Amino acid sequence: MNKIKFEEINNILLIKLRGIGDVVLTTVVLDNIKAFLPNAKIDFLTDYPSTPILKPLNQINKVIPFNRKSLIKRIKTFFEIRRNSYDLVIDFFSNPVSAQITYFSKAKYRAGFPYKGRTYAYNIFGPFERGKTHAADLHLELLKDTGFPIISKNMYVGIDIEAINYAELIFKDNFNNSDLVFCLIPGGGWQSKKCDPIKFAEIADSIIKCYNKVKILLLWGPDDKEEVLLIKKYMKEDAVIAPPTSLLEMAAIIKKCKLVIANDSGPMHISAGLGIPTLSINGPTDPNLQGPYGKNNAWVRNEELDCIACNLLVCPKQHQCFIDLPITKIMQKIEYLIHANNIKLND
Repeated sequence: MNKIKFEEINNILLIKLRGIGDVVLTTVVLDNIKAFLPNAKIDFLTDYPSTPILKPLNQINKVIPFNRKSLIKRIKTFFEIRRNSYDLVIDFFSNPVSAQITYFSKAKYRAGFPYKGRTYAYNIFGPFERGKTHAADLHLELLKDTGFPIISKNMYVGIDIEAINYAELIFKDNFNNSDLVFCLIPGGGWQSKKCDPIKFAEIADSIIKCYNKVKILLLWGPDDKEEVLLIKKYMKEDAVIAPPTSLLEMAAIIKKCKLVIANDSGPMHISAGLGIPTLSINGPTDPNLQGPYGKNNAWVRNEELDCIACNLLVCPKQHQCFIDLPITKIMQKIEYLIHANNIKLND
């Protein structure tokens, strides 16, 4: 197809379904679109769990929730998108369902990845190869191939005032103004991605021993309560366990921390998206592709294992990638982040 006539583009739909972390990584395109087409409206189609972190963003006109569990609601969403008469649809997910949505939109310009069985839906294509570059950079490659100049690599996570007030209350109740709070988040989408509580406890104790002004906050999601209780139990030092939070409340609490240590997970990407120095502990997944995005972050993994980055949902080797990860290696990365981000440990 010929190049886009950008003077025709007033109404844009971005599509990214599934994981919250994946959606955060897609926000890297927003500033670039707005800089090039400041008057265009940007709508965003995503799964329900990701909608709260997008709705507060100024760059987005409307967030359209996709309900994959209800056939009737899915059909209604298809027709809503058709009625919206988008000039440009960019499908950053490019799976069979999102390809159908893109094609059904009848937008004049439809961009996506040329994966097998989906090319019918698009007339603008991004790179074919997956697994060669970080997911955020892959989104930028598709945007570039659509014709947008890339001038920014900023990511975004929206937080509303209610969540901010909740986070302020949690910190007021548990910390002093002079405390430096490092946050540990043991959640993860797969069981094999979850660093063991005994290792997190070792990390927390080592941080407190090394940096006596630092306080440890254990932040958790709906499936992680058992892990944080075990971390607290195994620790020799003290830590604060956060109360239950919504997604936005979790993001607001992360925003108040000086440094975050997490598994490869949605909260890890939220932390990086908020600009908080973030260290990811990686085992079955490749941090070069899915690690915390941005120069202010880092990752650590047990490079000596031949099974590292196995991508298995269930570990057959007793979590060696986490259990045998040297604490000295982890602390070196924490020290690097402290210096790289100019975190003041002394008055």
